[in-house]
Amino acid sequence: MPGTPTLKVVDITPKALSGTASQDSEPFLAVNPEQPAQMVATAFTPDPMNGPLAPVYVSTDGGDTWALRTIVPGAAPQIGTADITVAFAARGGALYAGILNGQAALHRPQPITRMQILRAPGIASTAPMEILVSRDREDQPWVTADTVAAGGADRDRVYIGNNGPGPRSATVDVSGDARTAPAPAGFGPTVIEQRDPAGQDGPPVRLAVHPDGTVYAAFESWRTNDDGRPVTDVTFDVVVTRDDGAGLGANPFRDLKDAADSTPGQRVATDRFIAFNSTMGQERLGGDLTIAVDPTGADRVWIAWCDRVGGPGGVDNTLHVRHSADRGQTWQQVRDDITDAKNPALAVNADGLVGLVYQRFAQNQWTTVLEVTADNWRTAPESDVLHQAPADVPVAHGLPYLGDYIRILAVGTDFYGIFAGNNTPDRANFPVGVTYLRNADFTTHQLLSTDGATRVAPSIDPFFFHRAA
Repeated sequence: MPGTPTLKVVDITPKALSGTASQDSEPFLAVNPEQPAQMVATAFTPDPMNGPLAPVYVSTDGGDTWALRTIVPGAAPQIGTADITVAFAARGGALYAGILNGQAALHRPQPITRMQILRAPGIASTAPMEILVSRDREDQPWVTADTVAAGGADRDRVYIGNNGPGPRSATVDVSGDARTAPAPAGFGPTVIEQRDPAGQDGPPVRLAVHPDGTVYAAFESWRTNDDGRPVTDVTFDVVVTRDDGAGLGANPFRDLKDAADSTPGQRVATDRFIAFNSTMGQERLGGDLTIAVDPTGADRVWIAWCDRVGGPGGVDNTLHVRHSADRGQTWQQVRDDITDAKNPALAVNADGLVGLVYQRFAQNQWTTVLEVTADNWRTAPESDVLHQAPADVPVAHGLPYLGDYIRILAVGTDFYGIFAGNNTPDRANFPVGVTYLRNADFTTHQLLSTDGATRVAPSIDPFFFHRAA
């Protein structure tokens, strides 16, 4: 790998929030491709003023400092909003979000999953994000965006993977002109599951968009489902679909057909088992999935997921990585499996380097690892431990504890990402170093409130990382 990369980790909780001890888990990150110093991060972070809008984290200096900005509709106490992911357009600076409205998630007597698709003109906007779509019984929206020139103007193509009401629940919403079109800005659900799952598909629907208009969508097609409570035994197939026309044609996401049954959606792996909602290190399991495409060639795509190799009698949660060099038709294992891991996230940079970040539970400790490989793991990858800390501190207050996913993305040759973890200020927990914005004493390993003296209990914070080439 050319050059010597640099790596930084930042606890993004601002100094003004030094007194917080909330469980700010399930983080996500967007980086403006035109101005990478501009970033937006999200987590289950409540509005400190208990207002009607939930906050996002904003940085304009490359992640060195962060501030809260309350712009997301539907704030709820303790969590801000429920699931939230964000993405910048490739050009023009528009910001898009997919959320589960926090007020609906805490609705009584019956909680509701209400997906909303939002947009803002840019990072400088302090107005509430505009609601483009509001639809009930959707889960885990996952946002990806691109920009293309059309008719002498730029148009933002925005994709939101989500888990609909089912039973064929794997769904993608697509807009070919999300920046300027009035609500709903062309968004509408396309079901990408073409088989008959057992009850529903798994919650994650993950997307990888190439600038040439190739769009990959990955999901978990549930084949059996014992509908247990609280733990559900599920067998599933890992399925990848593809659209060669930006998802905008009459029959989207049907360009990749399975070699065995000619049905749209190539099965990468079949009959995998997960005890959905079982736990490992205070964290719930189920639904770990990620996909990434090489920006230099849409033929090359990577996928990773987790399952229990030991089946119903096992205790592992094993991470698998596969690669396709022929647009998703055939897949090969490229990395040894990783046991007792979750939250895989993949990205590919402009040099073709593949970045994999994941969180592993071992010896009562969560460890977050970043790997970067130039040769598909044929030789040992560059590997860095970003964070390691006891898994039983703090005690979980509801689930998810760390989150159902973390994030890595590439802009040019740089990798950017975010994860959640125990925020005890101990240098031993951060082998590559760390910067805290909130008040902390690394000598006594003590968090301090805004007065710099009052002790604050450890909690879960979002941590930003940046690998610069």
